Amino acid sequence: MTTVSLTDVASYLPGEPVPAAFYTEHPAAEDKLRDSPMFKVPPYRHHVAPDETNADLIERAVQPLIERHGRAEIRRVDVLLVHSQLPDQPFVGAGTEVARRLGLAPRWLIDVANAGCASFVHMLELARQILLGGDGRTALICNAQSAAGQLFTQSQVRGLSQAAIPGDGCGVGYVTTSAHAPVLGIEGRHIAAHAGDMTMVRDDGRKYWEAGDAQVRIGFTETGVAHVLERGNRLVPQVVRELCRRLDTDPTDIDCLITNQPNRTFLQNWRQALGLPAERHPDTFDRCGNLFGAAMPVTLDDAVRSRQIRDGDLVVLAGFAHAGDYAGAAAVRWGQGW
Repeated sequence: MTTVSLTDVASYLPGEPVPAAFYTEHPAAEDKLRDSPMFKVPPYRHHVAPDETNADLIERAVQPLIERHGRAEIRRVDVLLVHSQLPDQPFVGAGTEVARRLGLAPRWLIDVANAGCASFVHMLELARQILLGGDGRTALICNAQSAAGQLFTQSQVRGLSQAAIPGDGCGVGYVTTSAHAPVLGIEGRHIAAHAGDMTMVRDDGRKYWEAGDAQVRIGFTETGVAHVLERGNRLVPQVVRELCRRLDTDPTDIDCLITNQPNRTFLQNWRQALGLPAERHPDTFDRCGNLFGAAMPVTLDDAVRSRQIRDGDLVVLAGFAHAGDYAGAAAVRWGQGW
């Protein structure tokens, strides 16, 4: 029977760390969400350069994989899955350009728009199903996050409490049909009832693509933030417990929990709900902020390189997306380090 493994992971952070003062020294005159636990400011984050694209981020993140596995092996990738959070072009995803840059000719090439901050789990599930179906041997899953240095630094957005939380970066996973680091199980839920609760707005009411002076931002409200906090606190522990139940193990047996990282409140509440100590739930929030979809692979790569994850560890990746329209968790038995 075919075994699918998350064989390796790599990441890239653009530019020098940007301190919190870049935002906090320019507060908006009115901001009712300033004291919300959703928006407690991390000390640092990274920003893409003005001309840096999602394909640039992915190309740089993949370089360690090329160095470890060889360029020829990476060029033989059969499945390329890409999630870009902020798309560079309105009609064309980054996937084809990534394939061109890396010299790939994949059988499957999909730009994923769903699953947001938990899209690494979603893409791992897609890659696993394709490889189990016999339509490929290897896959590359890529999360590029470039919204912080573009959307949240706009003059009308920079002073809002929401602006100081995100950071930019990219994480990639190399998935193979091998027993190197087997994927033990994946639990994913698309929750249609919460669709559309996260919106992009402009104060003049125009659509994001219409010309005008108002700048695009995320349409957070006090009620909406309360819903996100409640759903996030509930959904991630639920999906992890369900995955552990299917694997006949207890959440307290998890050696390393890697989640998305919207804020410190979620990080603390998730590990407490699952009965895990802080040392088994690493994050990069203070250095990178909220990396959206890139948080899982970037933090996983950081934990592997810093030896917080060792051979044989039970690693669980988990998170939720947007305002709660997706939640997912994946379990991996980590394999031989590179």
